[in-house]
Amino acid sequence: MLDPLLCQKMEGQTEQIPLLTPYKMGNFQLAHRIVLPPLTRFRSYNSFPQSHAILYYSQRTSNGGFLIAEATVISRAAQGFKDTPGIWSKEHICAWKPIVEAVHAKGGIFFCQLWHPGRASDQSFEPNIGHPPVSSTDKPCSPFIDTSTGQVLLEYSPPRRLKPDEISVIVNDFRVAARNAMEAGFDGVEIHGANGYLIDQFLKDQVNDRSDEYGGSLENRCRLAFEVVESVANEIGADRVGIRLSPFSNHMDCRDSDPEALGIYMAKSLNKYGILYCHMIESRAEATEYESNQWSDSLVPMRQAFNGTFIAAGGYDRENGNDAIAQERADLIGYGRLFLANPDLPKRFELDAPLNKYRRDTFYTGDPVVGYTDYPFLNNDQ
Repeated sequence: MLDPLLCQKMEGQTEQIPLLTPYKMGNFQLAHRIVLPPLTRFRSYNSFPQSHAILYYSQRTSNGGFLIAEATVISRAAQGFKDTPGIWSKEHICAWKPIVEAVHAKGGIFFCQLWHPGRASDQSFEPNIGHPPVSSTDKPCSPFIDTSTGQVLLEYSPPRRLKPDEISVIVNDFRVAARNAMEAGFDGVEIHGANGYLIDQFLKDQVNDRSDEYGGSLENRCRLAFEVVESVANEIGADRVGIRLSPFSNHMDCRDSDPEALGIYMAKSLNKYGILYCHMIESRAEATEYESNQWSDSLVPMRQAFNGTFIAAGGYDRENGNDAIAQERADLIGYGRLFLANPDLPKRFELDAPLNKYRRDTFYTGDPVVGYTDYPFLNNDQ
């Protein structure tokens, strides 16, 4: 039963809020500024996206809404976690097509995030078991620990330092994956350069201990990221390419001694390639939980340095998301856990309606329904 006051809001005119204003992102006309960012879900069994993903993504699609698919693996050698989707084969292309078609049928714009986890990999299930993961370094990640219990959930294998000639192979894998994503019907791709995965392992000076052309100086550490951006942009067009970065993140032991300088340098240098957008994660995203009224201007220098669309993510709610758009600190806002738990998030923000609470213990269960497609809509109409 809906609240009577909420029903009145639904029937009457609602005041337009910044998050619900239209926005032109390159050649894409968006109806609002609320983005579904990449959310790993571990429900693509044996690396193939499943039919239940059709419902999951279409539930979160609105006409003119922008969605970014979960981190999607660029090659068999990069398959670092169980049941994460791939995009390296014809079979993967075919598996993605009906999911993309379902999003398009509801008027959504859909990008595929391209991912290589590097040293942050669980090698225990891989077909090439016995071969170490690859990275900018031979230093392993610290074990993955459940902070609530102190239990070690995953021990990461020591990685193997990539040779320069092997790096070009990985750059090409990103290029081919981008082409495959377009063949699957995606509108574009987002390069995953964040959260302690392979590209981030090259960017951050507390991980990258190389002495060749891919290590040492800021320019050298960013070389892999720019080579991937250039290769992908040349393959599918820069107007269909974005990148996600997390200069302030310490995830997977990936730290930098001067994250602001790294973020500004990346944002400014990306202008050379004319890509569609830069998607950055707030410094406050390192916290386990966020205060709803927490203010952050950590991304403002990067936003000012980048010429294209700027997407901010990390700890936003309705209020501070509206503030960020109104004050032009971002063009679009990514909502992860809130969009996961509220498939009709734009409608709820429009009405200032109550939000479903996300269920953390169901984020990565692998269940095709629970914690995936069973979050209720405001009016129970999907």
